[in-house]
Amino acid sequence: MVGQLSHELEVNVPAGEAWELYGTLQLAKLIEEEQSLVEKIDVIEGDGGTGTILKLTFPSGTPLSGYKEKFTKVDNEKRLKEAEVIEGGYLELGFTLFRVQFEVIEKDNDSCVVRSTIEYDVKEESAANASYVTIDAVAKIAELAKNYFIKNKAAKEAH
Repeated sequence: MVGQLSHELEVNVPAGEAWELYGTLQLAKLIEEEQSLVEKIDVIEGDGGTGTILKLTFPSGTPLSGYKEKFTKVDNEKRLKEAEVIEGGYLELGFTLFRVQFEVIEKDNDSCVVRSTIEYDVKEESAANASYVTIDAVAKIAELAKNYFIKNKAAKEAH
């Protein structure tokens, strides 16, 4: 069973500025600081580019305890980043693919749209586990990023 979920959020910063967060490990740091989505993010290898591997540990009481994900694509020209679960988490629930994609799309000089997409493939015998896939986490990440941009903009304007 194959599925896909998407979320879009307009942000009032230039696409290049949004990509400085989304295209780097800075996004992982922001998510970790917030603590409600992820308890801990460890960089196992890499510097944020293609091939980087992260270990995510989730707070107790969430359906997944954690997993490792690998950045399979980081395209600075297209402002596109893809990460796939490579160990644990969804793979233990019968998924053969769980990929998250972030794309920063330029709207005009001062704004952009962040499109977050989850793609997954789950074995037929585990199809009921597809209900664990929700857009909520990437939507919350987009809101976290938007708030980060608002704070940064306010800080820059204050100086």
